[in-house]
Amino acid sequence: MSIEIKVPVLPESVADATIATWHVKPGEAVSRDQNLVDIETDKVVLEVVAPEDGHIAEFLAQEGETVLAEQVIAKFVAGAVAGQEVTKAQAEAAAPAAEAASDESNDALSPSVRRLIAEHNLDASKIKGTGVGGRITKEDVDAFVKSGAGKAAAPAAKAAAPVALSGDRSDKRVPMTRLRKTIASRLLEAKNSTAMLTTFNEVNMKPIMDIRKQYQDIFEKKHGIRLGFMSFYVKAVTEALKRFPEVNAAIDGDDIVYHNYFDVSIAVSTPRGLVTPVLRDTDTMSLADIEKAVRDLAIKGRDGKLTVEDMTGGNFTVTNGGVFGSLMSTPILNLPQSAILGMHAIKDRPMAVNGQVEILPMMYLALSYDHRIIDGRESVGFLVTIKEFLEDPTRLLLDI
Repeated sequence: MSIEIKVPVLPESVADATIATWHVKPGEAVSRDQNLVDIETDKVVLEVVAPEDGHIAEFLAQEGETVLAEQVIAKFVAGAVAGQEVTKAQAEAAAPAAEAASDESNDALSPSVRRLIAEHNLDASKIKGTGVGGRITKEDVDAFVKSGAGKAAAPAAKAAAPVALSGDRSDKRVPMTRLRKTIASRLLEAKNSTAMLTTFNEVNMKPIMDIRKQYQDIFEKKHGIRLGFMSFYVKAVTEALKRFPEVNAAIDGDDIVYHNYFDVSIAVSTPRGLVTPVLRDTDTMSLADIEKAVRDLAIKGRDGKLTVEDMTGGNFTVTNGGVFGSLMSTPILNLPQSAILGMHAIKDRPMAVNGQVEILPMMYLALSYDHRIIDGRESVGFLVTIKEFLEDPTRLLLDI
């Protein structure tokens, strides 16, 4: 039974997609629900699985081709794969024959003859052999060279010699993925269409580190996940957004849209590029809820399982370049959001505390914001509020 393999229905905001990777070859036996092909959109990768046991009969769209929703991209044959097995058997039988023919051709040339042919850059198929069984001898090669028939190839080799360079200097040209092109265009749009500015501060991470050290084992035993820093960052951001509604807003044409909910995007690095899945209603989430949600999104991003729903929305973004060792950066806005918070590496630094020098684990904070909607007073106040929550986490519990 023949079945058409089609592109899934694409999300409303996605016009087309690209065939990313075919995981099977025509004629190769597959089982039901086995992934046949990855189809890449601007946001996510969609998997198309085998409807039945069987095999792909024919590709109608190759890797790299742009396809539309419900377009037929392959012919699938369900049921027994006897034909495929015969084809495979024939291929296996043909392979030794081809190898034997190749070996026989190579064996017909002695090492000295091969060396002569290589030195003069000759085509062995054009040399008439006078040896036993038509084999080419050294005399045949010498006669071919003296006759002038092999002179045409020599100048080409000589002409190419001056530009030959030692070492591996090859280039590899790879088309940008749809996600990478989307990231590039959105970052460029954010830079060119907003009045983006960045303000900095620093935070003493010792109080949070002390809490983690004291309660890590109890927290992990109860909730089944380790207590990290990201949950504190998200909770601090959420509470700060409540106090500064301008930061939790976005420009839409000539209007300012104020959000009365708190959806925080988390920047996640994946093999395909940087993505920003969304934690929804973070004001209702506990630290454990946030840690579990962040872990799940990171795993889905790593495995290419993020859905359009995971990526849609978000009022504010948190990105943590510190996990890669970044000491300070100026993050770019994640449109249409109006602000993004950059966290960085925690480093021990000498700090003045009550007239005394203490070594404290310090981290730089960077808040990039759209100056068209957020003024300096709000941006600095927002960042200082986050700093105060992180330096005194008890305030997060008391809501003060």
